[in-house]
Amino acid sequence: MTAHVKYLQKYYKQNVFVSSGRKVPRTGGIILAVCESKEKVEQIVQEDPFYIHRLAEFTITEFLTSQSHPGFKEFIKQLK
Repeated sequence: MTAHVKYLQKYYKQNVFVSSGRKVPRTGGIILAVCESKEKVEQIVQEDPFYIHRLAEFTITEFLTSQSHPGFKEFIKQLK
């Protein structure tokens, strides 16, 4: 878990990860990321110790934001 947290922190510092946490019930987790492409996210995921050691299955869902809180839009602009 320590290595996974270090991985998360790396990409928070690079303004790629926006939010992350456990699913309820605890069947896995979710990471919200802002990235230039799905392919780049796939590369980043391959660095996760959970991926490397096959401790979790990963699904990447790409989406286009149609609505969000105005403050969130401003936050995302600051990341870029």
